[in-house]
This record gives sequence, structure tokens and C-alpha cells, in this order.
Amino acid sequence: MTPIDLRSDTVTRPTPEMRAIMAAAEVGDDVFGEDPTSIALQNRVATMFGKPAALWVPSGTMSNQIAIRCHTQPGDELLCETTSHVYLWEAGGPAVLSGVTCRTIDGHAGVLELEQLASKIRPDNEHYVRTKLVCLENTHNRGGGRVYPIEKIAAISHWARHNGLAMHLDGARIWNAIIASGISAAEWGPHFDSISVCFSKGLGAPAGSMLIGSPELIAQAKRVRKLFGGGMRQIGILAAAANYALDVHLPKLADDHRHAAILADAVRETPGLQLEFDTIETNLVWFTVDPEWGTAKDVAARYREHGLLIGSMGKQVLRACTHGDVSATEIERAAAIIRQHSAPRKLARA
Repeated sequence: MTPIDLRSDTVTRPTPEMRAIMAAAEVGDDVFGEDPTSIALQNRVATMFGKPAALWVPSGTMSNQIAIRCHTQPGDELLCETTSHVYLWEAGGPAVLSGVTCRTIDGHAGVLELEQLASKIRPDNEHYVRTKLVCLENTHNRGGGRVYPIEKIAAISHWARHNGLAMHLDGARIWNAIIASGISAAEWGPHFDSISVCFSKGLGAPAGSMLIGSPELIAQAKRVRKLFGGGMRQIGILAAAANYALDVHLPKLADDHRHAAILADAVRETPGLQLEFDTIETNLVWFTVDPEWGTAKDVAARYREHGLLIGSMGKQVLRACTHGDVSATEIERAAAIIRQHSAPRKLARA
């Protein structure tokens, strides 16, 4: 029996229908600006977020790092939540690629309050780095897939612009936030100078992200994309997959959110497991394991024996991520595995 893979929504594979669209895509050389399918996708996504321009890039990490490079100079500083992807999971990119330091601030489920940021701008003094950029994440991965409340974003954005700071959104899973909240892309967009979105997670495309912003920012981003090695050629094949995903897969994210709630119920009902975030808003379920039951790797190994793959994200931390390749029937089976096979065999027999 094929394992149920809940390690990440990046494990999704193109559907036969998506593959057919990819095979039929009209293509050209994107570095020369001649790929019609990627141009159409860039225009579509920019319009969705109420921005004038966008640029296709290979990955979300590259998109975030291009934005940081465009908004800053070496010796600058960005402000972000302590568990932000740009800080935690992008291999030190701000320092390595842009000469920028990250000032991290502890939030609640990845969400910062304006009051936490208000005193964080460095004085204008040669002894200090220059505070130039605020990076937020929506949904926040390490915050349990939390949808960033838009009123909090609006307050931070107003404060940032009043103080001459740029605003960047890591919106790798902004599509989940849009579906879960009912707040449109056009409502999120005005609060940011740049937005990164991803097509290869819940939307199920095989690759690709996009950076959205002003024409000036995107012109600079195209140069940085080349510098970072992200200039590709006939990417219309991939852009066609992303375009199809927006048409067909975006509304189905609501199913992923319902499935995550089913898994969360299984965790709640299983002694020895504890949800890190009791409210499940989107497609991520983070939970911890009682040390008496072993480590997260031990529990993940027991799940694997019974056909369930879940990510081990720390010594005692596991993450399940629902996505379109897992059916409702498979989710019910995954929930049963969690209930029945989390404990060591000796405890299960007792």
C-alpha cells in the first residue's frame, strides 16, 4: 500500500490534467522576456494582488532573498519574527547574499504586535546597523499555519511606512490564508512593498514562485534573479502548471484545511501527544511527543511502519501537512494510525 505522505505540501505531484496543460504550453526564452505563458502568469498574479508587476522565480527562498537584496544594502538590518522562514530555514541567506542582519522578535504563533516593533528601529548613528525592512509571513509555518490577522498587518504597515521601512511578505502559503480567511489577494497586497507567493506547495505545481511589487522593484529583481542563478529559459511549461493550479487547485485548499482539523482531533484524543497550537486554521498540524514515548523520530518511525509519513521537526516535535494528493479516506486512515500507533508497543499492549 502506498504510504500516506504528510511530510509537506511540497510532495504534491502534477495531476494528469496539469501535465497535459504543461505539454501544450506556448513557450519562449524567459531571460529574453519572450515566454508568453510566464508573462501572462506574471500579469495575472500581479493584478490579483493589486500590484503593477511580478517576476517568476524558481523557488520561494530565492523570491524572499531577492526581495531582501532589493530593499536593503550591506550593513542594513531587517526585523522578523524569531521563527520566520527567511531567518530559520533559508540557510542564512540575508547575511550571505545581502550582507544584512536579522533582528528577531518573539511573536505568538508567528504573529507580532505593533507594540513589539515600535522600539526596534536603530538610532541613526554610525555605530549601528540601519533598520530598513520588516518581513512578515502569512500563513506562518512555524506558527502552526496561522493566518496573520490583517488588522495587525495594516497597523504594522502603517507604522513601517511612517518610519521609512519597507514591508515584505513571505506569502509562500498566502493562498491558504486567502481561502481560510475569505480575504482576497487584493486586500492583502496594499500593505506590502513586495510579496512572495509559491505555486509548488498547496497549489500542487511542480516548481515556481513569484515576486510581486512595483515596476522599479521588479526590474531590479530581474537583475538579482540573474545574479542568484535564477534566470531560466522555456519556463512557460512551469508557468502553465501554476496557472492551471490557480484555476483548479486554489478552491480545493479548503479540503486540506478540513483534513488538518481531522488530524488535530486525533492528536487531541491520543495520550502522550500534545498540539502546539490548539486552533488549526489551515493545513499544518504541529504537535509534541511525551519523552516517555521516545523522540519525534521514534514516533515518526512507528507511523512509517504502518504507512504514514510525518515530518520530524525537532527532538520532540512533529508536523503533519495536508495537501491535495491525500484523499479524505486517506486522512481518516492517517488519523487512525496516530490514535493507534503513537505509543511504543510495550505501552500500547498495556
